[in-house]
Amino acid sequence: MRYPALKIDLAKLENNTRFLVEKCAHYGIGVSAVTKVFCGIPEAAEAMARGGAAYLADSRIENLMKMRNINLPKMLLRIPMLSQVDEVIDYADISLNSEHEVISALSNAAIKKGKTHDIILMVDLGDLREGVWADGAVEYAGRILEFNGIRLIGIGTNLTCYGAVIPKADNLSKLTDIADRIEQRFGIKLSIISGGNSSSLYLLEEGAMPKRINNLRLGESIVLGNETAHGNSIKGTFYDCFTFCAEIIELKEKQSVPIGEIGVDAFGNKPTYVDRGIRKRAILAAGRQDVRPDGLSPKDDAIIILGASSDHMIIDVTDSCRDYSIGDIVEFTLDYGALLLTSTSEYVEKVIK
Repeated sequence: MRYPALKIDLAKLENNTRFLVEKCAHYGIGVSAVTKVFCGIPEAAEAMARGGAAYLADSRIENLMKMRNINLPKMLLRIPMLSQVDEVIDYADISLNSEHEVISALSNAAIKKGKTHDIILMVDLGDLREGVWADGAVEYAGRILEFNGIRLIGIGTNLTCYGAVIPKADNLSKLTDIADRIEQRFGIKLSIISGGNSSSLYLLEEGAMPKRINNLRLGESIVLGNETAHGNSIKGTFYDCFTFCAEIIELKEKQSVPIGEIGVDAFGNKPTYVDRGIRKRAILAAGRQDVRPDGLSPKDDAIIILGASSDHMIIDVTDSCRDYSIGDIVEFTLDYGALLLTSTSEYVEKVIK
């Protein structure tokens, strides 16, 4: 195996997907499994499909292209770029939209290709990322219905990702109210009311999810077993579907504080140090170009992560019961940000278990 490496446990990923799919199904909610944090690796996406996901969802066409042979509808999460409308029609069955100009371009592309493309209209309920304002959503839906080659199948919202606004019964009820008004105004039936992402899951436990919400776009809850409104672990899921592995390339006893005047590091930060005396320190062949160090947790809980440059990570192994040697592999679990960077790095080997 080449290092650094990201090990992917497909059985645990499938388990997490199935657990959440069944949990959501109890409330009449289907799951769009979000694949973007691991860059649409097909084997991982297939595990989500086996776990019962209704859709595979990603922000990037490049990732949807990787998954084109998986027999599930594909959802583009990020508002389409005008420069990619042809690819959107080719590789996404559904896209989330909020811009009339983009929808017009999608319409033209769909007509040229003899296809019908499904649209979910995004509504901004206060998180201030994508979406039309709630008070104009019904009229906006009417404008979408004027296009050929386009079918309005639902509305959705995004919360927590940018503005950290917590999903609540009151703000999600605004979404279902808008859906009701669109249906009454235009005599149509919306098949998808998408009530957000992993941050909305806690509402199921509280019995506070509005009844018309029938879709959630779940990423972190599947891949890391977390609900993201309050950062709690979800009982019944695994937190270690993904493991980051790095090799020790130097192992020496050194003092804890650098010698000489302290300036700024390679990233413009002025570091501070805790004087622990002489310690046994290991250097790993991985750095900030591979992973976000502050998003890692050593599986050996006696290890202390001291810091990292672009391609070296320094850890303190003094208190570990393991007698580490050059060439040994150190393993870590990851948070969402660390997993995102590691998945994206071309220098990290992706290993399917």
